[in-house]
Amino acid sequence: MKPPTPTTPPRPPVIFLMGPTCSGKSAAAIELVQRLPLEIVSVDSAMVYRGMDIGTAKPAPGMLALAPHRLIDIREPSESYSAGDFRTDALAAIEAIRHAGRVPLLVGGTGLYFRALERGLSPLPPADAVTRAALKAEADRLGWAALHARLTALDPQAAARIHPNDPQRIQRALEVHALTGRSMTEWWAAHGGELPGEVWKFVLCPADREELRRRVEARFHQMLSEGFLSEVRRLRDRGDLHPDLPAMRVVGYRQAWAHLDGRCDRPSMTRAAITATRRLAKRQLTWLRAEPGARWMDAGGPDAIDALMRNAEHILHRHVNIKRV
Repeated sequence: MKPPTPTTPPRPPVIFLMGPTCSGKSAAAIELVQRLPLEIVSVDSAMVYRGMDIGTAKPAPGMLALAPHRLIDIREPSESYSAGDFRTDALAAIEAIRHAGRVPLLVGGTGLYFRALERGLSPLPPADAVTRAALKAEADRLGWAALHARLTALDPQAAARIHPNDPQRIQRALEVHALTGRSMTEWWAAHGGELPGEVWKFVLCPADREELRRRVEARFHQMLSEGFLSEVRRLRDRGDLHPDLPAMRVVGYRQAWAHLDGRCDRPSMTRAAITATRRLAKRQLTWLRAEPGARWMDAGGPDAIDALMRNAEHILHRHVNIKRV
């Protein structure tokens, strides 16, 4: 009788903890890693930048000492960082965590990064100056809302993710279609290189949307009290940054920069930042609702952490090759 063929043990799983801004993801993740053999990988397009701490709600140094986060503070605000960069860095972090016998816990609210990691990236055509200039001229004549309406007709899925007041992304989506005859969504559908192993997805979000709105407002006022304007002033005084950089277009920073430039007073800046953050949360929720296989948890419920803990324990229990805390 032949001896049984050895089987390769299953790869340790990857856990996604997703949610809109101000939903309590970071606090939940830090509690989880205190009790389970997990390690956090940040999935946040703003936390990658050094010196942007208060306005990104980056965990305090004491919290990071208790629960280290990979992919935080890895770029200068003057540098670019793409979904492709994130995918490369995240895959390396996942393998290192798995090699150490732990489970990667990917935490954040940047939906594009989660999707790029899980499903891979399709190469988009390079920017075309002539096409961009034509779209810009059309926007100057008709307004970006009209171009967003055109995008809705051409690619409703992309238009649902892109706010009508986001000219950069509207222009890029229309540029891709003009150059290729294919929508941005079709390009993403032609992905390759999916994330190997099991992926478990959890969405942490208050069931009461008004509660999320209150949290957004409270957090921005807290940021102001912690010195957010001083943080933006330091960035502004560096001399190598300007308001059109991706880092400085992050919600909150954009409005604070305008205030420091004298283009609006502090109350107007505060209202604009809170409104922009609420719109961001709404776009994130639209993205998350379309995320297949995600389990939703009520961040406002008394047992949200316990429910996450039970689910994570169940996932880990199925993999005997994971080191225990």
